[in-house]
Amino acid sequence: MVPFDAHAWLLTDPETSVGSAPVAQVPCLPELPRLIRLKYLTDVNRWTTIGEVALLREATGGDLSRSLLWRELLADYDVSDVASLVFVDRYGCWGFLDLWRMGADARFSRAEARFLAAIVDPVTAALRRCQADTFVERPARAAHPLGPVVLLLSPDLAVLGQTPETEGYLRTLIPPEHGRAPIPASAYNVGAQLLAVEAGVDQNPPTARVHLADGLWVTLRAARLGGAEAADKRDIAVSIEETSAAERVTLFGRAFGLSARERELLGHLTTGTDTRELARRMFLSEHTVQDHLKSIFTKTSTRNRRTLLTRALGT
Repeated sequence: MVPFDAHAWLLTDPETSVGSAPVAQVPCLPELPRLIRLKYLTDVNRWTTIGEVALLREATGGDLSRSLLWRELLADYDVSDVASLVFVDRYGCWGFLDLWRMGADARFSRAEARFLAAIVDPVTAALRRCQADTFVERPARAAHPLGPVVLLLSPDLAVLGQTPETEGYLRTLIPPEHGRAPIPASAYNVGAQLLAVEAGVDQNPPTARVHLADGLWVTLRAARLGGAEAADKRDIAVSIEETSAAERVTLFGRAFGLSARERELLGHLTTGTDTRELARRMFLSEHTVQDHLKSIFTKTSTRNRRTLLTRALGT
């Protein structure tokens, strides 16, 4: 067991590594936009650069002020060490976890770090399986016609406004406590990634795909509004839209652990290509194409092309 005083755990888009579905219990929830902004702008122990586990006190040589996040926020809450875990495999980044310890002498030991490192691989595999399980055949009643779903944020990620349909989608993404408005944490994350890109901290695009409900995946994107002000003074628009077929198929292939060749074949299948044409396009024999198809069916627990494509495309 590894005790901790607070935590933040985020599922991420496996391709962009941007957080999409956060769960957190931290003492600074009223400052959540600031926490997320600083997390994305801090290069020390950023989840996109560390191995399985990294300790803040160790990474800074004991000088915690080298971390922007600690210097600007965590110090105010008496945080004395943070253990950061990233759940990544060859198919992508599926999430990251920060564990906080608070108090002057509280710190994580190397033995605790080794324990945490030992659970990273099984947790990563479980997270990927959970994402794969969301690709179900969507029932007719699950139709979610997306109108203009847009959230407007200030440069500091404060909510300035939103379109009428936005609240319903935010409630589905992260259900709030009874009687409370939803917290747009997913929007904060893509907005913070935009700031990180502008600051040169990371180059992944400010987008994240997340499962909404009943097999429906949506994509959040952040972009600056136009205007005469300097770019860093302009407000940020976060859009929520149904994930495109191409982006969904890519995600499907990663979640089910398809090989690069199998993902290529799946992409051709979505265009209605028959076996002979598949073989020609991929410079393979028809027998080899059939072998790849059998492997895909096994990995995705499907038995035919129709079921495979229904789940992959969400149609």
